[in-house]
Amino acid sequence: MTAVVQMTREGGVALIRVDNPPVNALGHAVRAGLLNAFIAAEQDERVELIMLYCEGKTFIAGADIREFGQPAQAPILQELTLAIENGNKPSLAVLHGSVLGGGLEIALGCHYRIAHSATRLGLPETRLGLLPGGGGTQRLPRLVGVETALDMILTGEPIEADQALGLGLVDALFDDEPLAAGLQYARQLLANRAPVRRVGQIEMSTTSARDSASIAARRSEICRTQPDSFSAPRCLAAVDAATRMPLIDGLQHERALFLECMASPQRAALIEDFFARRQAAKNRQS
Repeated sequence: MTAVVQMTREGGVALIRVDNPPVNALGHAVRAGLLNAFIAAEQDERVELIMLYCEGKTFIAGADIREFGQPAQAPILQELTLAIENGNKPSLAVLHGSVLGGGLEIALGCHYRIAHSATRLGLPETRLGLLPGGGGTQRLPRLVGVETALDMILTGEPIEADQALGLGLVDALFDDEPLAAGLQYARQLLANRAPVRRVGQIEMSTTSARDSASIAARRSEICRTQPDSFSAPRCLAAVDAATRMPLIDGLQHERALFLECMASPQRAALIEDFFARRQAAKNRQS
């Protein structure tokens, strides 16, 4: 574990805390710390349930964009979310603030999710010329359906907590402080002997006519409205893979498509524009 990720224990609940201000970005130190913490919790015989939460104003609000374009450092996000999901003890993600990109993919790797009522959840990677590369294109369709997953991934627009609850993306909402609310829900799960529940093992309605029609319609729409987009058709291809492949095969396909996007000049230009706009905003504030 690292300074930005710490683990303590409250009875049978392992508390894994991320504290990487200002937005708990999912850089290498956080990824490595999370992997080590989940492994340690799995190996601790006193632990019955693992709870993940974040300090500060938000849950993990996305990747550390400063790492984009640099050589990948293990564990990559896909490896981390798979390790979390494959755990043999129930895991609970306690969400608040902005749960975006890799933050939502981490939450999807956990077996249960609760969110503060003011939380916003989304996968905005297309706005940076990318696709969700931590398993989001494979797990989100399994949990909320292909049509909704395509909406979230292709538009990059976040959804509100109450909508996430209605979709089954989260299991409950809370209005208290995340640590207290999380502990209360964790104790309920333990009292109910809640089982491990892996999103990646949800059976897809493979080759369903409705999903096939949705994908075909989105393909035509992308060709018509985003003919120059590099990432949008690859996002669609990744979600399509989720309807046709087991999780592991779909993850491999997602990774290949993610790397294509990462190498794209369009991605580089969008990232450069992102940093330029952020610097301009800082200059206006100073």
